[in-house]
Amino acid sequence: MPSPSVPFPSVLDLTPVVPVVVVEDLADAVPLARALVAGGLPAIEITLRTPVALDAIRAVADAVPDAVVGAGTLISPAQVDDVVAAGARFLVSPGWTDVLLESMRASGVPFLPGVSTASEVVALLERGVREMKFFPAEAAGGTAYLKALSGPLPQARFCPTGGIGPANAPEYLALPNVGCVGGSWMLPADAIAARDWDRVETLARQASTLK
Repeated sequence: MPSPSVPFPSVLDLTPVVPVVVVEDLADAVPLARALVAGGLPAIEITLRTPVALDAIRAVADAVPDAVVGAGTLISPAQVDDVVAAGARFLVSPGWTDVLLESMRASGVPFLPGVSTASEVVALLERGVREMKFFPAEAAGGTAYLKALSGPLPQARFCPTGGIGPANAPEYLALPNVGCVGGSWMLPADAIAARDWDRVETLARQASTLK
């Protein structure tokens, strides 16, 4: 795994599962990240869905050197600037526009723009982007849709996110155009509420072995 000072070529090749994390309490960010890393899931996407998300990214980047912390739910260039300044090492968006795409590209940080249709995939390929987030994966057609895309668009690779858990993750990971999947099943709400980081670590370790 790359150190904090070493760039990496692709988010899709870091780990089979990228935890999608919603941090409600800033005090949880560092122990949660440590549990995920200890369980073998170092690439951690912290979503910008809560008021403390930016501080959570900063805290994990500062205190958990073995984590590759990223930022998700990016929808504006201002957010891109903020999360990169906070220490985010990869960027994820639920969708994309040319303005957002160029901001992510200009950041110099690896990024996964979100797509859910063949036209969006083709548009990104035209712009030189080959790695994407497929969202919302299950609602947008799941493995059948991604399998259908692999024929005419084999150069595109995906991180499917949305509706994915331990039962169906292997079906996605078996596809030739899927590099990893995103999910939050290793972060059950009751475990977070109880600050049961040992349970999070155990679930992360199970997820890290998926293929």
